[in-house]
Amino acid sequence: MPTRRALRTSPLFLLALACTVACGGGSGNGTDSDGGTDSDTDTTTTDTTTAPTTSGTTAWEEESESEPEQPVTVEWSELELRLVRGGDVLLRFPADGFQFGVVAALDDGSSYDPFFLAPDQWLTVTGAEELGGAAAVDVRLSFGTDVHARLTVTEAAPGRFHASLVPEPGGPVLAYMRLRPLVDAGEGFYGLGEYFDAAEHRGRVRAMQLEYDPQIESQYNEAHVPVPFITGTRGWGLFVADPHAAVFDVAAAAPDRVEATFGTGPDTGAGLVFHLYAANHPLDVTKHYYATTGAPKLPAPWALGPWIWRDENDDQAQVESDIATIRELDLATSAIWIDRPYQSAVGVFDWNPTQFPDSQAMIAKIHDLGLRLALWHVPYVDDDPAAAEMRAEAEAGEFFPLEVGLITSEWGEPLDLTNPAAFEWWQDHIRQYTDNGIDGFKLDYAEDIVVGLGGARTVWQFADGSSERTMHKLYQLLYHRAYAELLPESGGFLLCRAGTYGDQQNVSVIWPGDLDANMAAHREPVDDDGESYIAVGGLPAALTASLGLGPSGFPFFASDTGGYRHAPPDRETFVRWFEYTALTPVMQVGTGSSDVPWEFTPENGLDDESLAWYRQYARLHLRLFPYVWTHAQLLATTGRPLQRPLGLAYPELGVHPSDTYLLGRDLLVAPVVARGATSRKLSLPPGAWLDWWTGEVLQGDSEVTVDAPLGTLPLFLRVGGIVPLLRPTIDTLAPTTAADVDSFAGDPGLLYARVAPGPVGTRFDLYDGTALKQRLGAGSLRLEVAPGEVFTAGVDVEVVTMPPVAAVTVDDAPLTQRADAAALDAASDGWFYTADLGGTLRVKLGPGTHLARATLAD
Repeated sequence: MPTRRALRTSPLFLLALACTVACGGGSGNGTDSDGGTDSDTDTTTTDTTTAPTTSGTTAWEEESESEPEQPVTVEWSELELRLVRGGDVLLRFPADGFQFGVVAALDDGSSYDPFFLAPDQWLTVTGAEELGGAAAVDVRLSFGTDVHARLTVTEAAPGRFHASLVPEPGGPVLAYMRLRPLVDAGEGFYGLGEYFDAAEHRGRVRAMQLEYDPQIESQYNEAHVPVPFITGTRGWGLFVADPHAAVFDVAAAAPDRVEATFGTGPDTGAGLVFHLYAANHPLDVTKHYYATTGAPKLPAPWALGPWIWRDENDDQAQVESDIATIRELDLATSAIWIDRPYQSAVGVFDWNPTQFPDSQAMIAKIHDLGLRLALWHVPYVDDDPAAAEMRAEAEAGEFFPLEVGLITSEWGEPLDLTNPAAFEWWQDHIRQYTDNGIDGFKLDYAEDIVVGLGGARTVWQFADGSSERTMHKLYQLLYHRAYAELLPESGGFLLCRAGTYGDQQNVSVIWPGDLDANMAAHREPVDDDGESYIAVGGLPAALTASLGLGPSGFPFFASDTGGYRHAPPDRETFVRWFEYTALTPVMQVGTGSSDVPWEFTPENGLDDESLAWYRQYARLHLRLFPYVWTHAQLLATTGRPLQRPLGLAYPELGVHPSDTYLLGRDLLVAPVVARGATSRKLSLPPGAWLDWWTGEVLQGDSEVTVDAPLGTLPLFLRVGGIVPLLRPTIDTLAPTTAADVDSFAGDPGLLYARVAPGPVGTRFDLYDGTALKQRLGAGSLRLEVAPGEVFTAGVDVEVVTMPPVAAVTVDDAPLTQRADAAALDAASDGWFYTADLGGTLRVKLGPGTHLARATLAD
């Protein structure tokens, strides 16, 4: 792939391309203008309906339809299980693809953690007897003379299979189980949860649990959200539904093997349940995972942010000053949260009366200003004197684990939420907050329950009979569910540090814990004014984690904008970080040093210029709500991540960067994460891509270098793409009683949109039913709008890289040309053309269904 400076083209390029298509040149068959295999059908779709009768034109030109899903089967032949899509073998489990690990005897003190331990011997398949059941595959496998197991595979739905491998009693002692499919030696691999070093996993070994690691500054491997679900870029998925300690070797030992090893120990007799998935495109594999484990819980619309928080709030006066400053400085913000300390003690559901003398008045002021409020929380009851009554009640009810292993928090052991009485007791107390105006929670810690230290157990026993062998994962489900069940049906906000498979039904948003407040990569050696450490990672780690979580079933991610450890971040770090988080589904802003964007200190280096940049990006984030929320509403059906790693969206490119992604289908985001950089290289997907800030068009299917001075995020809109937006003055997504706060919840107002016109007809169907369409022909541009249930006031469409326009009609009647942008803003409808962004046409239309046509100047 050649490397070159960005090839930029003028609006005349688009006009020439339109003429080529309209006049029958080129392909002329209505194929997708981007030419890629990311044939999304979730928002920008083919329209084959006829145009409104007022247009007097022929049918809307088609964009290419996505390929019908190819048939998927599983086959058993010659001691081999195969996953086949349309005749193409995606996965092969040969005789050594299923293995049992033998030990001399079960050891109650062993963790059976395969990251550290291995069996005495691995057994592989030596023979098979087909049992002839109703399942797609039902065979009795022999692993030598003394070990037998039943392999059963059933079709749950097209492209989705449920499988189990269950050993028969007797024979040697089994303590490990392993799946070892053969894969393509050149494909990439995504999923497996949250990792900080790379979004694609080829050549890496991933532990599915927290592990002690003395080299890194945090002392552990940072595996907060391990998910035993992996997707190959050829369009297959493997999900192992087992909570025991596990390790995935992702083509590290051999380039054509994925090895999933589970230390099942004394539970091996129950077998291993796993699922096989296949889809035409790898982005579509996640929908099968959701069908198996549950659709993700969407946060409330207002929870997309931006959020502002301090690590430590001084008192109520400071909180009230902050919310007033947010509005005085015109910083688009929908919510805040209060981190600790705010209670009399951890685990006491109150407000410290010295700090917060009138919490209800404060909550009312927060809501009045169009903000929602969340609180930091944990499942502990401190031994502080202020918590003595709560702790005594918990101890009397036996609400703590029966046996406690290693405690890593400063507030003692977590509650035993497997005990129904403890679960109900805790929820009764949570209601003391939710019934008084608290809208969500930041759920921290609760990672004390680990499977062991190295090979040795750290023993925990719970009321339901479980131990740390499974609860090191499953505790998170109980912890998060306790809060999720108390959020309103319309949505709420749970920001969670940890998670596991299926937890997406409880968790609104994942945050990665305490990243470094710098631009260090994960495990990079850092020397900071004489302090040396191996970094957890800063901005690059946040970006990488966000790209790994979407394909793992957690579509909403929000790192601390600016970082946490070693805070405050310097000016460059903070600016580059908010450039990135503005183009993510959820934007939350705060650091470990309690810096906020408007407080300038010598340590953080912030100033009026950085504040102006922050204001710009925070408002862009808020304006993108209709685009992001539409994609979010489709998660349960399409499964496609909101942030799509470039290598997963376009596997044919053969590149897998951890710093480039698509937000939805039509926005390509390439954050700058290298210190001092004022430009960056990136691989552009096929098609043409428009620079969001300048309107210049870059030709894709190439590696380009683009300018990126501080304050400018490399951001590109697919030519042919449509991005619906909220109005430029929007302040919040939450309700407000303040007349000077511009609230979407109070009035959705006009729907705005930015369009990069293309010669193939495209449309964007919003979550409320509103439909926007565009097509650039040889001599004209067609725009169509049909309102939905929310956006009923009309539209203001900005068409960029547009050649000069002679006239505009709406529903075959002339539309008034306005003198300038201000005149158009003041009018109920009209149009205006400017040379900005390579030529920009604004078309403003009133309520109702309309067809607008812009005639190009000669």
